[in-house]
Amino acid sequence: SGCAARCDLAGSVMADLYIKPGNQERGWNDPPQFSYSLQTQAQGGSKRNILNKRVPPPQLDGSQVPGPGGTPAPVTSPAPPMNPLAPPPCGSATPIRPCSAADSASSAATPGPEAEPEPDIDDVIVVLHWALTACRCTVKKQVCDDVGRRLKIFEEMWRNGKLSLPVKRRMYLLGKEMKILKWDKADEIHRSLIVDHVNEVSQWMVGVKRLIAETRELPPELLNTESQDQRSE
Repeated sequence: SGCAARCDLAGSVMADLYIKPGNQERGWNDPPQFSYSLQTQAQGGSKRNILNKRVPPPQLDGSQVPGPGGTPAPVTSPAPPMNPLAPPPCGSATPIRPCSAADSASSAATPGPEAEPEPDIDDVIVVLHWALTACRCTVKKQVCDDVGRRLKIFEEMWRNGKLSLPVKRRMYLLGKEMKILKWDKADEIHRSLIVDHVNEVSQWMVGVKRLIAETRELPPELLNTESQDQRSE
């Protein structure tokens, strides 16, 4: 549906671009915190080629110094010194346009990411309970009961308004990845939640982590997606 597509798009944007702002006035003491996804992208990106060859400065007598490739470097005349007290050239300054009331009204009417509707908790709970039911066939009862207890905490915190919108959106994406058996992506979302929102997820995320680890080891015949679709209906 259109609502689910908007939630999916908003969730993916939040999962990739969410940044915790720091203190605007005392940034040296409270710097901003980048999300887990941004940190992994920065670490996995291409590294710059560091130049380790030093070029000697030009000689004062006007002689040419060989460049890095052995060819003489062209002699350039030094630029004339600029007078720091001289006024700027005429016509170079751009006048600052004052902010009008129409601009303020248009910026206030522009919806931000928080204006997007939040995901439905039932879409997430159905997938988690489906995975837990499949695990009960082979996993120890004590482990399954502990996972079920932590999932109950997660559901209560969601329904009582104790989870922020970014956490809800990422859990919605985690459930979608589990539904299509994309365990690596689901585990990556779980790690991003622990890094970025540890205070909100510390009580129940251990159960989600164990549920992902146990479900991905189950035989394919136990992961009947058709029964999952019937349960969601």
